[in-house]
Amino acid sequence: MTQTLPATGGPALPQERRLVTEVPGPRSRELAARRAAAVSAAVGSSTPFYAAAAGGGVLVDVDGNSFIDLGSGIAVTTVGNAAPQVVEAVTEQVARFTHTCFMITPYEAYVQVAETLNELTPGEHAKRTALFTSGAEAVENAVKIARAHTGRQAVVVFDHAYHGRTNLTMAMTAKSAPYKSGFGPFAPEVYRAPLSYPFRDGADADGRPVDGPAAARRAIEVIEKQVGAVNLAAVVIEPIQGEGGFIVPAPGFLPALAEWTRANGVVLVADEVQTGFARTGAMFACEHEGVVPDLVTTAKGIAGGLPLSAVTGRAEIMDAPVTGGLGGTYGGSAAACAAAIGALRAVREGDLLQRARRIEEVVGGRLRRLAARDARVGDVRGRGAMMAAELVRPGTREPDAALAAAVAREAAQRGVVVLTCGTYGNVLRFLPPLVIGEELLEEAFDVLDEVFAALPARAGTGGTAGADGAVRAAGGDDQDVD
Repeated sequence: MTQTLPATGGPALPQERRLVTEVPGPRSRELAARRAAAVSAAVGSSTPFYAAAAGGGVLVDVDGNSFIDLGSGIAVTTVGNAAPQVVEAVTEQVARFTHTCFMITPYEAYVQVAETLNELTPGEHAKRTALFTSGAEAVENAVKIARAHTGRQAVVVFDHAYHGRTNLTMAMTAKSAPYKSGFGPFAPEVYRAPLSYPFRDGADADGRPVDGPAAARRAIEVIEKQVGAVNLAAVVIEPIQGEGGFIVPAPGFLPALAEWTRANGVVLVADEVQTGFARTGAMFACEHEGVVPDLVTTAKGIAGGLPLSAVTGRAEIMDAPVTGGLGGTYGGSAAACAAAIGALRAVREGDLLQRARRIEEVVGGRLRRLAARDARVGDVRGRGAMMAAELVRPGTREPDAALAAAVAREAAQRGVVVLTCGTYGNVLRFLPPLVIGEELLEEAFDVLDEVFAALPARAGTGGTAGADGAVRAAGGDDQDVD
């Protein structure tokens, strides 16, 4: 079905699902053969086709097939691929210069992005910002800053967390395969606490569901016993977990944790790499419960697809490292800063906060209706345009990773890109661009309904595909290189 592209949607691509060849088509198969001879087999891909163009809510492959995009390059193209505001800003910047290195010859765009982030992130206190390249780099620098400020070393993260692929952030990430297995030893002084996971937390000793404050007490008890506040530099948490399974902590968990960190002089770091910039229906996910972190890390949706990340936070904390202690050759590149300015303009002009909330209504409604008729959908959760369905064996809470992989594979065959995630590989996650047309979004879920109806109760065989680019059934951010 062809649709009108929203005003902030990017190039004039027909907004339609269109299959003109098998998937993958001949040109994609040719590229897969070249890839096998040229690219490390350690680099996986979640879809078997190769992109030629993208915009609005679609991806077009090299064979002319058009797919509905429910992944946004893992929450990156929030404002759409090639949004006009981003293209115009980047084009103007690269025509003037591509690089000077901010640490050598600074430029206004970096300062403008910092000013904007200082204004947008939660809290009215004085703030400072430092810009980097990837989400992992931002998280690692947030830890450095917290250590410099507190004079302490220990860092607490949570079950199911994903923070990146550098040595320190691998230690902070919970899931072993594919992110950590075989890559140790890892950085020391990283400790793990239990998260609030409402679907799997069960009941307390009195048979009541474990609510947010109770889950926070459980986590704080672990922290105090295993680490001790006197040794703790930072608590780093995703307000809604990404790769861990789009886990939304129970109400009250984040505020209780924030209160404990304030009382103990511990730096609270909100990892908003996947949740930031309107994705959840607020500019930042911690705003949903009124939490004001000391530091916020951002990346992904910040710059419309160009590599940029940031740490923003309290001025006295951000200024703690020695001058020259933060930086990087490409950190806050001129082109990426221009893209961020354009992307944030697109968020404002497109009223994308409201669009994210409307997407939650549509996607949440479709998933809940699916769950009502299919017992394999054990839980529906999320906020805004960050929604998920956790798949289980019917009548149990046993994770069904094979089914999640099969759904993603079959959806791609039918023209819809769906990502998987979760510690157990059993979660379907939905991250459409905020500029996707509503008719296109509904069509994508019509296709998913067909996929579920076509797959038997124990569908999927698991396993990992070879270098031809087929889906990796283990699920997760096989291409999330934060």
